[in-house]
Amino acid sequence: MTRTLVTALGVVVGLAVGSAAYAQDKAAVDKGMKVYAEQKCALCHSVAGKGMAKGPLDGVGAKLKAAEIREWITDPKAMTIKMKAERKPAMKEYKTLAKEDVDALVAYMLSLNKK
Repeated sequence: MTRTLVTALGVVVGLAVGSAAYAQDKAAVDKGMKVYAEQKCALCHSVAGKGMAKGPLDGVGAKLKAAEIREWITDPKAMTIKMKAERKPAMKEYKTLAKEDVDALVAYMLSLNKK
């Protein structure tokens, strides 16, 4: 009986933690969408067919790790060399973007994981 109660309590706690994590992730993704719009990223990139078709970001979350996305945002010159990217014009640097905004953009990009 005690084992069943402990197991049930563990499941409830697990669900609560999972729900809180989901809410935080959704909030970060939503903020990232807002930052994406505010920074006018769609001038050079597209998501779901909206924006510049030459720079699609659909599926980027399945192709790149969070650290790589962060580096593309904060140090695109280094990533251009590292990834041997040839797209012109070169990506704008966002070194002055607040860490919270970069984190939100990374969360949003990671949510774009459909191929």
